Amino acid sequence: MSGDEEKSNSAKINNEINGNWITVPAGTVQEARLKAKAKRRLRKNSSRDSGRGDSLSDNGDTVRFGPPPTSPKGKVLDRRSRQGKGRGLPKKGGAGGKGVWGTPGQVYEDEQQVDVRDPNYDEDQENCVYETVVLPLDEDAFVRTVTPIVKEYFEHGDAYEVAELLSELNLGTMRSDVPLLAVSLAMEAKASHRELTSRLLSHLCGRVLTHSEVEAAFHKLLQELPDLVLDTPTAPRLVGQFIARAVADHILPTNFVEGYKGRVDCGHTRAALDRAAVLLKMRRETGLRIDNLWGLGGGQRPVNQLIKEVNLLLKEYVLSGDVAEAECCLRELEVPHFHHQFVYEAIVMVLESSGDTTLRMILKLLKPLYDSSVITVDQMRRGYERVYMDIADINIDVPCAYSLLEYFVDQSFSSGVIDKNLRDLCPCRGQKRCVSEDDVYVKLENY
Repeated sequence: MSGDEEKSNSAKINNEINGNWITVPAGTVQEARLKAKAKRRLRKNSSRDSGRGDSLSDNGDTVRFGPPPTSPKGKVLDRRSRQGKGRGLPKKGGAGGKGVWGTPGQVYEDEQQVDVRDPNYDEDQENCVYETVVLPLDEDAFVRTVTPIVKEYFEHGDAYEVAELLSELNLGTMRSDVPLLAVSLAMEAKASHRELTSRLLSHLCGRVLTHSEVEAAFHKLLQELPDLVLDTPTAPRLVGQFIARAVADHILPTNFVEGYKGRVDCGHTRAALDRAAVLLKMRRETGLRIDNLWGLGGGQRPVNQLIKEVNLLLKEYVLSGDVAEAECCLRELEVPHFHHQFVYEAIVMVLESSGDTTLRMILKLLKPLYDSSVITVDQMRRGYERVYMDIADINIDVPCAYSLLEYFVDQSFSSGVIDKNLRDLCPCRGQKRCVSEDDVYVKLENY
């Protein structure tokens, strides 16, 4: 083929490319191949380089105006809209597209249809109701679970919380052992804890426990008295008081004690029933209030009553001189937050007394109480500071109160009851004197 022929063929191809529809004249097979190749090249370039500023030259070659595209492996997919709209975020929040189950955390509420043709299909399971089953507690699990609940109740005194916790347990046959365990723990505790236990039994009866279960618990308690006496020697008397209180609270029948007449062989059981019978008889004849049988423990007492008991304790100590008994009585008051009143009343008793006997006995009492931490540092300091604040009023009734207080504070510091800072805070009143200066008398008074 000559050069003129090739030029003519190329011109024909360009005319077909630049135009949409051109009639192809009859020619050789070589011309058809060139035309088909030019069409394929045009379609390939237009689809790959669309929007990149590429165009075709006059001879059919592609001319690029931008940088060459990167390889397909390192190419980053651009999900931004080609229309120039939107914020460049994926459509539907990433929940759309093939193979996507939805946004993270999406819950499908449609119920799954049961396929009756499933080989594992069981018709009886369609009407089944599934519930959480709590196994009943055995003896060891009962003691491990209920004991912390009762001990925590002794701290907070909230019977509603105990009832709620017990209702969540499957006590089973151990239900009647709840009063037995509570009374056993209370007998080893303080009087205030016994009062809380009586209130707890009255609250649980009718809510968590039935009257028959409470009665069965007290029957079992009387049977186990010989074992309880080994740990608590006063168990018969305490159990009798619990029975009398339960009858007064109407959680035990009134004929509970009479039902044991003539059927008791154990001496401890007989002593407990006799104690309960005496208390119930006094309640009927003299109007004894069994609801206050254990007394008001700790901070439940009125302040005036606590002050009277503290003064009575100090007076009994001054007469007896028994430090151990005084310490035991102070502990039984169960008012560690009120010990500053004990210190205050003791110092006032020293200031109002005559002679050094009371002073030495009070120091002899405060020293072991301070060393054993029965009276803490804060309570001791607060008691002394209260006396410092009221010394002006005390001095009205006791003229020599300032000098006595100063001497007592020095002795307390020497004994190690107070520190130097508290001693230096002690108020003192010096002697009044007149100073002559330039015929002017200046009256000085130091406090």
